Amino acid sequence: MADRNYLFVCSQNRLRSPTAEHLFAEVQGIATISAGTKRDAEYPLSDELVEWADFIFVMERAHRTKLQNRHRAALKDMRIIVLGIPDEYQFMDTELVRLIESKMRRWLPA
Repeated sequence: MADRNYLFVCSQNRLRSPTAEHLFAEVQGIATISAGTKRDAEYPLSDELVEWADFIFVMERAHRTKLQNRHRAALKDMRIIVLGIPDEYQFMDTELVRLIESKMRRWLPA
């Protein structure tokens, strides 16, 4: 099976999206990268990352809005999946891991 490219997005790319990237980095059939919507994020979101992705997962609706406003041309008709995970967890926090795994279940290869 060909790899599917999963891009995880949060604000600063320090806690939530890197946790998701780390959780699924070893899953057969997908490649993962994470980025942040803020200009001072650890790894800022770019058109190149958006074009690389087959699926884009954002932590909050606000991230989807920023993504759509700043990278509309790169998005084309791509669907953005909002995971609905608030910014209240540390990197690899047990509850954050449980939430991400639960919300991503349907998007993972069988």
